[in-house]
Amino acid sequence: MARAQELRPVIKLRSTAGTGVTYVTRKNRRNDPDRLVLRKYDPVIRRHVDFKEER
Repeated sequence: MARAQELRPVIKLRSTAGTGVTYVTRKNRRNDPDRLVLRKYDPVIRRHVDFKEER
């Protein structure tokens, strides 16, 4: 069970718009060893913006 958690850690995605909105997701370390950047919806500014992984 501990091995599964090491491979797919829980990460926070924070909005680059500076609104403080975060999404929580899991990522596969083997497929995405670098920090993730996903384009998601920011409800504060009501637009899609880039969300970057924070640790």
